[in-house]
Amino acid sequence: MHKMLDLRPATSRLLALLLLGAAAGDCLAQATTPAAVQGTGIWKAVVPPTPMQGEFDSLDPLGVAAGARIKADCSLNWINPDDGRRYCFSSGTSLEYFLDNPHASIDRARRGWQKLMTTQK
Repeated sequence: MHKMLDLRPATSRLLALLLLGAAAGDCLAQATTPAAVQGTGIWKAVVPPTPMQGEFDSLDPLGVAAGARIKADCSLNWINPDDGRRYCFSSGTSLEYFLDNPHASIDRARRGWQKLMTTQK
């Protein structure tokens, strides 16, 4: 007696994978639209209408701590609740890393700022 091979489960899985692949392709196509290319999509931080001023001449504190001048537009910022000072960040990653230990990050940035100021003169 011969058994018939049931292809229905395999066909269903293949169809699901094809549909998933088509949906992923749609998402990739949307990622290259002009809005995404120009940085005006929903994930862009809002740049303030009037310029804000942060500590360290609005440079990213982590960059300052490393001796680098990384300009930040203050669209990502943190205000120290202890003294009300604003710190501006060039990226969300920088802000998150800073917030792991803000007081230590501020201390490192202050030491880096002193070095930057003495080498600038």
